Amino acid sequence: MKRIQARIKTPFGEVVIEGETPKEILSMLETMPANFVEKLSDFVSDRLMPSGVQLKGIVELTTEGPVIVTREKLTHYEAVGLVLYASEDKTNTAAQVTKLLESSGIKSMVPARLNEMTKRGQVFKPNPSKPDFKLTIQGEKWIEEEVLSKLRGKMS
Repeated sequence: MKRIQARIKTPFGEVVIEGETPKEILSMLETMPANFVEKLSDFVSDRLMPSGVQLKGIVELTTEGPVIVTREKLTHYEAVGLVLYASEDKTNTAAQVTKLLESSGIKSMVPARLNEMTKRGQVFKPNPSKPDFKLTIQGEKWIEEEVLSKLRGKMS
């Protein structure tokens, strides 16, 4: 017998449900939890997709580097952290972060913020003889668990 499909478009792709009859598809849909698509979307974005997808509507990747596009109020620390988080290898120089924040419409004393973030354990210099700063694991967790979740909560 021929199978029928129900295709459900979601923000992350498409969910396909198959069955022998329309009644079978409806009964499958009835067994799904009310927030199934949201849970699946969160799972996909957290585990399977690059961080760029998590940053949609918050940071935009340009040829210059990551630029903050959210209109939500950010502290200078959050802005610096987001730019580093979205940068290649989560690493960038103070001068480049300053330039990217200016492109984002944010004026900040980046070297001072990076110095304070180093004391907090959020960033470090992988090579002291180079001007690069990199987010620590603690810094990445701070961006993911506090900053991005706060911003996503305000966007939805």
